[in-house]
Amino acid sequence: MRYWLFKSEPSVWSWDMQVAKGDAGEEWDGVRNYQARNFMREMALGDRGFFYHSQKDKAIVGTVEVCAEAHPDSTTEDDRWDCVDIRALMPLVRHVTLDEIKSDPALGEMVLVRNARLSVQPVTETEWRRICEMGGVDP
Repeated sequence: MRYWLFKSEPSVWSWDMQVAKGDAGEEWDGVRNYQARNFMREMALGDRGFFYHSQKDKAIVGTVEVCAEAHPDSTTEDDRWDCVDIRALMPLVRHVTLDEIKSDPALGEMVLVRNARLSVQPVTETEWRRICEMGGVDP
């Protein structure tokens, strides 16, 4: 299993909207960055991810699971763009803010710290476990 982080502006697609999609999940569509797209192409069924609210909240708020591997993004006819489907698993008991992540030495090399603009990014198992611990959930 691999771990990921999915960033979304809550005014566009929020954790509550993701949860409302239930077990069927929803396409993580609209990604128009080659590196983020390539990460989605690497994802496998059952991979886990953090759901991150960007903009004003800047916090990891929940965990998700990849429920459909990479396929054409339905929001465009341009065949360069793929997406995966994700479903909500559980909210974090306590949101983990970007400031907390940046101040934790164990998370200093996290892609979120080094390349904050990337909307889909890998997370190491060590980072996954540390953030789950900070957020009050089992890894």
